[in-house]
Amino acid sequence: MKLVQAVIKPFKLDEVRDALQKVGIQGLTLTEVKGFGRQKGHTELYRGAEYVVDLLPKVSIEIIVRDEDVNAVVDAITNSANTGRIGDGKIFIGDVDDVIRIRTGERGDAAI
Repeated sequence: MKLVQAVIKPFKLDEVRDALQKVGIQGLTLTEVKGFGRQKGHTELYRGAEYVVDLLPKVSIEIIVRDEDVNAVVDAITNSANTGRIGDGKIFIGDVDDVIRIRTGERGDAAI
């Protein structure tokens, strides 16, 4: 099993969620986050005062998937979150040793 974590632009969330549902993903965890990378933030004008916004709003999506589903999930996220502009985000993939469904006690693939 793998943990796929994607950090994307917030306005792409609905497209990404729809693409994930089409490849069979039934659940995910979503966190609203702030951060920066190469995008570095930007300057805004508010009531005549200029200020720097250096931590940009992003959405972090976490999904546990079977090893054989990783490529389909990554492709779905990449294709639906891509704008072709800086700041589109990143996808991280890591190993998961076990998953346990608290309600039933199921483990592994059965608990996903």
